[in-house]
Amino acid sequence: MARKTVLVSDISGKEIPEGKGATIRISYRDARKGVRELDVTDEEAENLAAKGRSVARRGRRPKSAAQPDAALRR
Repeated sequence: MARKTVLVSDISGKEIPEGKGATIRISYRDARKGVRELDVTDEEAENLAAKGRSVARRGRRPKSAAQPDAALRR
């Protein structure tokens, strides 16, 4: 017997189609409150993201993108 997992939006209760939707992660400044995650539809994520700000990706850039002319100096 096969089983299917159905995602439902935590905000509206609508079913989220396969391959769609987003997870919103809320981390409080007070670490004792922990971290919360919400599963939402694409439309709900866009509405909430419009009120926020864009954040750069973390981590080191790849060598080729970080120093494009380093190979020319050798």
